[in-house]
Parts: sequence; structure tokens; C-alpha cells
Amino acid sequence: MEARIAELLRAANVQPSAQRVAVAAYVLDTDDHPTADQVWSQVRKNFPMISRATVYNTLNLFVKKRLLRQFVFGDGRTVFDPNVGRHHHFVDERSGRIHDIPWEALSVSKLDALSGFDVRDYHVVVSGRTRNSRRRKA
Repeated sequence: MEARIAELLRAANVQPSAQRVAVAAYVLDTDDHPTADQVWSQVRKNFPMISRATVYNTLNLFVKKRLLRQFVFGDGRTVFDPNVGRHHHFVDERSGRIHDIPWEALSVSKLDALSGFDVRDYHVVVSGRTRNSRRRKA
């Protein structure tokens, strides 16, 4: 697995240091939308010496190299998404979990009618509750 991750990083012109491979092993292979602190917490389980600053810098590099996307949600959370393809999000109000919604599942119309705006991109965030949601741990 490390060889596959190292090759993926090289393909994005990222030097695959041990720290970067450790961060990538978690964040590029998760279905979650973790915050930087959640990534740091997970990576420290297998790489206890990694600093928070290294994780933050690595995540920002991965965003810059388009290996991840970064989103800031209405509750102030900044999360990282390994799904770099076009898609929308559903935020479960009870659990806080973020789910991907396929791009074609929603449509937005009349963007060209927004006078004074040059829309280059958009993404829709839908909130509510999933049928099996559990309360978020505080």
C-alpha cells in the first residue's frame, strides 16, 4: 500500500516523505470528510511523532496539488475531501457526518441570470437527517 501511495504522490509532483505517506494513507482512503485535527489524531496512531503543523502543511499541499478538496461548512468546520470529482454534500444535522451526493442528483438553474456575478464553480450543501443518524459525540 505504501508503494501505491508513494507513486500517487510522485504523480502529483509531491515528494513522498514518510510523514506525507502516513497522512495520505489515511486521508486519501477515507469516506469521511475529516478536519485537520481528526487527520492528525488518526495518523498519530501509527506515526506518533508527527506534529500537528506537519499534518496541516501536508493537507494544504495536497489541496494545492489537487489530491484533496477543502470545504468550509456553515458551522465553521473546515474539512478535507478525497473525492476531488464534482459532487455535492449532505450534512446530517444530528451526527454531523457529511455524505457525498452525486453531481447529477441535483440541478441548479439560472446561474447565468445572476447579474454582476461571474460564476465559475458551485457546490450545493443540503442539510437534514439521515434515517439512521445518531447524535454527534461532543
